[in-house]
Amino acid sequence: MSKLEETLALHIRALKLPEPVREYRFHPVRRWRFDFAWPDYRIAAEVEGITCYGRNKNGTLKLGRHQTAKGVSADMEKYAEAMALGWSVFRCDAKLINSGRAVEVITQMMKLREAA
Repeated sequence: MSKLEETLALHIRALKLPEPVREYRFHPVRRWRFDFAWPDYRIAAEVEGITCYGRNKNGTLKLGRHQTAKGVSADMEKYAEAMALGWSVFRCDAKLINSGRAVEVITQMMKLREAA
């Protein structure tokens, strides 16, 4: 578990939100997983970590898997399938998590699902 994931988990516990399922496999066939999931609400949170890993010898950026064209495309397919299955997927980064905004959005998403 990454430091960002630990921070988000701490915020979730501090606000006494329902405990998420970690590494939740949501798709009936594919092996895709969500970082955090609340299956009863069909809400997921995906923590977006490091976007680049420095530079190659030629000076170009070393991108993380999720930032390459192939990785972005694979993530788009994953999120499209999740939404087709009725999931709301919230992607959050360090700024959203550390500021507390991520847990605010998750709370709001839960309230909207409860009201529906």
